[in-house]
Amino acid sequence: MADAAVRALKGRGTGFRVVRRTVPGIKDLPVACRQLFLEDGVDLCLALGMPGKAEYDKTCAHEASLGLMFTSVLEAKPIVECFVFEGEADGPRELETLARRRAEEHALNAYSMLFRPHDLARRAGEGLRQGFPDAGPARRGR
Repeated sequence: MADAAVRALKGRGTGFRVVRRTVPGIKDLPVACRQLFLEDGVDLCLALGMPGKAEYDKTCAHEASLGLMFTSVLEAKPIVECFVFEGEADGPRELETLARRRAEEHALNAYSMLFRPHDLARRAGEGLRQGFPDAGPARRGR
């Protein structure tokens, strides 16, 4: 996932640096992101992870997500969470494709957050889905 995200970023533009840190599990992501903010001076973290499909894995992912939100608020800097659950795809090939696409699309959103926020505003309400087909625009007037 990280390689796909970095390729997508480098294909989008320049003017940034990529600092990578690997952790043993998704529950370690919040501390790693805080270290990146404090020690490496990064402006945004892209937290990538692939929890399993067991209920325990979903609980761990939820706890990691809460930690990422807390870290983001504590540091007043964005963390873009990109989790892909094993149960989201039918088979290893589909899972690999989903993970790659979601990582790329989240990386491009992270780029837009830092360098092209007007792009995010323009795409708001379009029902874009990272890794899956888009849902389409929200209905107006409801």
